[in-house]
Amino acid sequence: MTSLEDLQPALSDLLSAAQDQLPEIVALRRRIHQEPELGLELPLTQAAVLESLDGLGLEVSIGTGLSSVVADLDTGRAGPTILLRGDMDALPMHEDTGVEFKSRHDDRMHSCGHDAHTAMLVGAAKLLVDNRVDLCGRVRFMFQPGEEHDGGAALMIDEGVLDGVDAAFAIHVAPNLFPGLIASRPGPLLAAADEFHIRIIGKGGHASTPHWATDPIPVACEIVTALQAMITRSVDAFNPAVLTVAQISAGTTHNVIPETARLSGTLRTVDESVRHDVWTSIKRVAEGVASAHGCDVEVNIAEGYPVTTNNQGFVEFAQKATEAAIGQGKFFQIPAPVMGAEDFSYVLNRIPGAMVFLGACPAENPDPFSAPSCHSNRMILDEPSMAAGIAVHAAVAVAFGNGAD
Repeated sequence: MTSLEDLQPALSDLLSAAQDQLPEIVALRRRIHQEPELGLELPLTQAAVLESLDGLGLEVSIGTGLSSVVADLDTGRAGPTILLRGDMDALPMHEDTGVEFKSRHDDRMHSCGHDAHTAMLVGAAKLLVDNRVDLCGRVRFMFQPGEEHDGGAALMIDEGVLDGVDAAFAIHVAPNLFPGLIASRPGPLLAAADEFHIRIIGKGGHASTPHWATDPIPVACEIVTALQAMITRSVDAFNPAVLTVAQISAGTTHNVIPETARLSGTLRTVDESVRHDVWTSIKRVAEGVASAHGCDVEVNIAEGYPVTTNNQGFVEFAQKATEAAIGQGKFFQIPAPVMGAEDFSYVLNRIPGAMVFLGACPAENPDPFSAPSCHSNRMILDEPSMAAGIAVHAAVAVAFGNGAD
């Protein structure tokens, strides 16, 4: 067992070493940013990663069902295996940042920072190879497609990415956090995210004779308000659920009562028992309101990513390793979960570990809360902050491999 104090000299050098490699990592990030790819098949991004890892002496493999890359750094010295993860896919949206390296495609953009995640993980691999004398055990680098919608983490687990792994760590950039800060919390960090789809079936007719029809539109409207009341009246405010009806569709013209109306939305929760209780309540409310108005209803709930739950001990360990590498006071714990979702949850459901946020608000923006957020068409990042991310990845790997506490 090695103490963090014993590792302090090695850890304290990581940030300056990461800053030295920053021009190369920024160039890689911009290369990926200009050619964003969606979903599970990311051939250009995969090729960029493989090219960047070439010559490092890592054991590299690629996925069979998706464009993943797994690279192992085996030190040859006894110790545990730590997995470091970076996701690689973009979002189907137009970019309006105006940066010189903006997306070359009108319908694709890296607006969630996965380009930076990938580049930082490459940087961590290079940094750890350069400092392998300080390492024990094994480091596995997980370059993952399909985080946004396709559950790429679960597919990589099926292909064996967690085999022999003892713990896992990931970084997500946060453009609404001051640059270079690290934030996280033990327990639930990010929410489970599910979709619901409700179809109300009435009886169509002429707009002038609604009494000869069964109009599904007012029923749909009543279901929307009833769902909101259900959340506020039946869910503990300190163990929250956020339900949003984001889409309503019905009808084809102004003078026809349609036969059907449809509602779609999302449910976000941070507790599995609340999650399943609300599933039941959505069905009960929709069926009850529809029945009261003489309509039939179909309710479909599409289960999404589970709650992203950090291991308490690992968060405490990561905080110590982070502050040893980039400075005291650079890590702080947030008081409540963030209601976004992440498929790193599948990893943390299997092995202990944590995800943290890396502050990346552009330095020229004095108010991070006013900066464009993740998934914004105008989201930009403070690229120098990536050096802190690289150093934190490396510090966690060095400290974990050496059994530091």
